[in-house]
Amino acid sequence: MGTWREGQRIGDTQHIVLPEPRRPRFSGRRWILAGIGTLVLANLLAIGAYANSRFAPDNEGEPGPRDTVPVAVREGGPVVDARGGKAASHRIPDRTIVLTFDDGPDPQWTPKVLDVLHKHGVPATFFVIGSQTSRHPEFVERMVREGHEVGAHTFTHPDLAGLPGWRQRLELSQTRSAIAYAAGITTPLVRLPYSSGVDSLDDEHWSVVRAAGAEDLVSVFDDTDSRDWARPGVDAIVRSSTPEDGRGAVVLLHDAGGERSQTVAALDRFIPMMRERGYRFTTVEGAFGASTPGLAPGKAGAGDKVRGGLLVWAVKVADGTGRLLWALLLLVGVLTLARTLVLFGFAVRHARRRRARTWSWGPSVDEPVTVIVPAYNERKTIAAAVRSLATGTHPGIEVLVVDDESDDGTAEEVESLGLPNVRVARVPGGGKAAALNAGVALAAHDLLVMVDADTVVTPDAIHKLVQPFADPRVGAVAGNVKVGNKRRIIGTWQHIEYVIGFNLDRRLYDTLHCMPTIPGALGGFRRQAIRDAGGLSRATLAEDTDLTMAIHRAGWRVVYEESAVARTEAPNTLGQLWRQRYRWSYGTMQAMWRHRRALVEQGPSGRFGRRGLPFIALFSIALPLLAPVLDILAVYGLFFLDRVEALIAWLAVLVIQVVTAILAFRLDREPLRPLWALPLQQLVYRQVMYLVLVHAAATALTGGLLKWQHLRRSGEVAAEAT
Repeated sequence: MGTWREGQRIGDTQHIVLPEPRRPRFSGRRWILAGIGTLVLANLLAIGAYANSRFAPDNEGEPGPRDTVPVAVREGGPVVDARGGKAASHRIPDRTIVLTFDDGPDPQWTPKVLDVLHKHGVPATFFVIGSQTSRHPEFVERMVREGHEVGAHTFTHPDLAGLPGWRQRLELSQTRSAIAYAAGITTPLVRLPYSSGVDSLDDEHWSVVRAAGAEDLVSVFDDTDSRDWARPGVDAIVRSSTPEDGRGAVVLLHDAGGERSQTVAALDRFIPMMRERGYRFTTVEGAFGASTPGLAPGKAGAGDKVRGGLLVWAVKVADGTGRLLWALLLLVGVLTLARTLVLFGFAVRHARRRRARTWSWGPSVDEPVTVIVPAYNERKTIAAAVRSLATGTHPGIEVLVVDDESDDGTAEEVESLGLPNVRVARVPGGGKAAALNAGVALAAHDLLVMVDADTVVTPDAIHKLVQPFADPRVGAVAGNVKVGNKRRIIGTWQHIEYVIGFNLDRRLYDTLHCMPTIPGALGGFRRQAIRDAGGLSRATLAEDTDLTMAIHRAGWRVVYEESAVARTEAPNTLGQLWRQRYRWSYGTMQAMWRHRRALVEQGPSGRFGRRGLPFIALFSIALPLLAPVLDILAVYGLFFLDRVEALIAWLAVLVIQVVTAILAFRLDREPLRPLWALPLQQLVYRQVMYLVLVHAAATALTGGLLKWQHLRRSGEVAAEAT
């Protein structure tokens, strides 16, 4: 931490001896890691979207033309072998039933189906979905262990006939890989989603069957549909599952895709009933034995298991990421709602109290004031700023411009004004905190006002700013800083942010007696409060926040005077804005860390620590960091989830922002016209501020200080003031 002391006087200049500030190390590695993290998140969301594809019940739609489907297949059995470019159809032997279950595994219903099958000692064939197998591989392993047969039902249950060939192959290969990892086998069986009997095969789906055959897969259809997907009742499911006239059958059932209690109950009744009628239950392979080779599963190789393992864990991590994002979205919603309610309650209460006719800080404060203006290459704006300060209505204003080794003629510009109550102190370059410390040491009066060199104040701003010092407990006063250059969209966005995020928040903090920051653009101080706080420190990039917290901890009150208005020049490019907000964000984190002991201390320090620091952590750091979750899930929802729900959720948060903005603008007596830019601010500006905060958070633990950063000024506010 830099210290300051009085040195040799040379004219009106006080020389301050300061250590050279350190520069932080900004490594491109952080940006590389951030880019990698972004890509990983995007990929996980894409995997999650792919694995969570929604599907409709089976047996939908009417078949198309069937000119290319062989008659032998259309009129044959439910097992179609198109391997080797041939087309063979096989019927199930009489009095033989193959129970097949689609759409699993499901963590609730698959175990119950397996329990019923185990109870009756019956094997079955399960056509599993790859994404579900990835989520619940233990059930597929149980199927194989208990003697059941497993086939592929694609990875996401799409209608393969409507997909390109590469996607068809991907759906099948990924499902087989997941099965290989889960059960250690390779399956030769597949069932196409939305298929029923071979008599409904059309040309498009026949091409899929042939493509599956080229992948060494045998397609299994059904010839007896239980219609359990419609949940018609247990009796109806049993009737629909019963073959006619002792024929063999492949019965279609489901162990997932919805509520399956009727299926479980019907199965428990159906198996003993059919056994009494002389039927046997077996798998697809068991129905044909050695007469149809190639239906038995093979042993999965190491490569199959590795590919399957990577796929399974990718889906699991993607699902976990999705659940985390939804949890964070809930947290953002709770924090946003809590912040809105708290702001509404306290801000309205604050405004009513201050506007009451009986409100007063006490006797009028007319003591002389020294206004300290730190300046580094501020020639474009300094004249207008100094003129607005020196000609204020408060009696006894001294304006002290502390020139921090400017090389653009800033000091000469001030001297050329010829104002009798203005003087210039030239100090060695040491940064803003050092310049302000020099100003405190050189000030002629004990009431001090600090104003940035790009800020223009209203004529009565200084007088109104010092009125709270009528209360001897008040050590510092925050002024009402507004954006002066609002012609460009970036300026409009910052104007909205200042009115909502800064001034509305200050009403809350003022009511709770935990104001975290006296703005550098306009703030009033008692010299003794600054001394008690140890002066302005160069240990952080946010010297104003650090000083304010130190004043709190020293036992002084810090208040907000909304009638003391100043207009400052906000950055007018994204690059300048980034530099400014990075310094603010990083500096705030540094200040919080520096004053962290206030959380456990007693007295005024503890009261501030347990009120102010949690509020800053929640609403100035955590909430802005988490807010983009809303936008991420909104975009994600528009493409992959229910678009209406996603849009409603995003608009609901926007409505909260609009209502909050209207309240803030009304309380600050600002016209509502700029609020037209609020939706665009949420889409663009908020993302920039999020990235700045991420940058600051990533740097916060590395330490280091920057030299006083000078932002390029356009002089718009100064020009309007002249």
